[in-house]
Amino acid sequence: MASEDVLVLQHLSATKMITSILQMNIDYFTILCNYLLMIGVLARSPLGNPPGIHRKTCGWKPHNWAFSNVARFDHQMINSHQYSHEVSHAWRVSSALRNSDTLPSPIPKESQEVDVVVIGSGIGGLCCAALLARAGYSVIVCESHYLAGGAAHAFEVDGYTFDAGPSFHAGLSGPPGHATNPLKQVLDAIDERVECSTYDRWITYTPEGDFPCVCDREDYINMIHRFGGERAKAQWLALEEKMKPLQKGASLFPAAAIRSDIGIILTAMQFGPALLSTGLYANQLTGPFGAIVDQVVDDPWLKNFLDLECFVLSGMKAKDTIAAEMAFMFMERNGGESTIDYPMGGSGAIVDALTRGIEKHKGRILLSTHVDKVLIENGRAVGVTIKSKTEKKLKTIRAKKAVVSNASVWDTAALLRSSGFDNNRILEEKSSTPTTGSFMHLHLGIDATDLPKDLECHHLIVNQWDDIEAPQNVCIISIPSVFDSSLAPEGKAVVHAYTAGNEPWSVWEHVQPGSPEYKKLKTERTQVLWNALERVIPDIRQRAEVVLEGSPHTHARFLRRHQGTYGPAISARRSSFPGPTSWPITSLYSCGDSCMPGIGVPAAAASGMIVANTLTPIKDHINLIKSLDLIP
Repeated sequence: MASEDVLVLQHLSATKMITSILQMNIDYFTILCNYLLMIGVLARSPLGNPPGIHRKTCGWKPHNWAFSNVARFDHQMINSHQYSHEVSHAWRVSSALRNSDTLPSPIPKESQEVDVVVIGSGIGGLCCAALLARAGYSVIVCESHYLAGGAAHAFEVDGYTFDAGPSFHAGLSGPPGHATNPLKQVLDAIDERVECSTYDRWITYTPEGDFPCVCDREDYINMIHRFGGERAKAQWLALEEKMKPLQKGASLFPAAAIRSDIGIILTAMQFGPALLSTGLYANQLTGPFGAIVDQVVDDPWLKNFLDLECFVLSGMKAKDTIAAEMAFMFMERNGGESTIDYPMGGSGAIVDALTRGIEKHKGRILLSTHVDKVLIENGRAVGVTIKSKTEKKLKTIRAKKAVVSNASVWDTAALLRSSGFDNNRILEEKSSTPTTGSFMHLHLGIDATDLPKDLECHHLIVNQWDDIEAPQNVCIISIPSVFDSSLAPEGKAVVHAYTAGNEPWSVWEHVQPGSPEYKKLKTERTQVLWNALERVIPDIRQRAEVVLEGSPHTHARFLRRHQGTYGPAISARRSSFPGPTSWPITSLYSCGDSCMPGIGVPAAAASGMIVANTLTPIKDHINLIKSLDLIP
């Protein structure tokens, strides 16, 4: 935003502020969301939240650290040291299917019509569908995989239940009302609950030593003093002062109030003049966090540590991470109520809850149902053609109101190209969106005999400070059976380790999955994970009984994910995530991590909520906001 625009905002009421944005022909949706959603309200977290944040109403998940969404993994079964051959991909039915009262809806007949078709059942798509079904719209979700949930689904192997994606969350527990996590807002709206185990720390491993990161301001300051020294502590305190005025502005406008049409004026008015304080700091909030850091921090250790915080939050260093994300994190860490939640039953419990919310309002989820084309007539999206894995004949689902794509920007572009959309400039622009890295994964079932009683669930390993973004430098470990013993057979434990969105696609691009070269490369590229695991459980190799390996090809194949990427690498120095109506096709909307507010479970949930809000009459939307008790 230009400096003259900020000056205008400084002298306007909340209503005039938004009106002036419209008159200036600026993308009002992007401006509002850019600093109000990019985690302030949404806790966006590509890789999880930075060490030391999150209260019970926040919305972070260190397992978002890795978008370790793997529908099925290339895996090996091993006994002690003896590795055997790679077995076939045959995951058992996930908890989402196992606990559902009804089986997935059958494939429709030759043609049918509903109000809205959602392409993909990731968190964004499920949240969107659940809210639209609640509002009385007929909704069908089409999912290519045989399990719902996208990156967040759970799967089972030999009695172990694994989180395919996020395992670290915050803001999921607690009674309805006042939630800042958009996912919790959706769950409250559809009257669904997720039972959680609550805790307050994880362990960080750095070249200087290992230490717990506790969700408490004083503990955090003491940790910085211990490892960075007096100078680092003084500069941290100075940075806190710099961030104070930004914190309030980053938390005023909840995701539940945002829509991508002119109706946002009326929903914003519900929050009164308080929104003006956000406008006062819009330029800083929408800019890179690194610009603020550079004003008060030059200590090398603290700079590295802040880059680490940003990397596990956005997948980028401080120079590219939007300041609004960090402003909200500072506020949450210093609020004195920081806790972290693990959903009992794993991430599949969240998918279960959203699925129930869709089905009890007569919505449907079609599994093993691939969208072949988007139907476009006279520049308008009017439905989709689908095919199932059991039927070769294409069938049609027409959409009276909208088609919502929960696919990535690259995969949506490919789908539209095959659907006859021929605006090559737009297609090339979208297809060239920069990507973050991908992942290596190890899902392990291990012997838990004599494991330490105080073993923590989450662990963050930094191998060197020279380049935080370097391939395989940052690794994440999750041991969720610490909280929920039902995830593993008696006497066993579940472990998930992964590189944090830093595995280059170029290493794998020309390697054929299933080939001897591929198997050898997987073994080589997972060694960094084994080494990281040995820092937590020294005899982990001897304990391992089930080993599942995942590579960027695993992401690309089973998640239908372009290059297996974690998501878009959109720098706050240059641009912002697009809104849900960035495609020049009427009635085509986007949700998920390729649009505002960005990467991570809370952000994906917010994107789905924003699309649903936009398609809902303003009166009903305002009633939703009031029912969630979000207006100060």
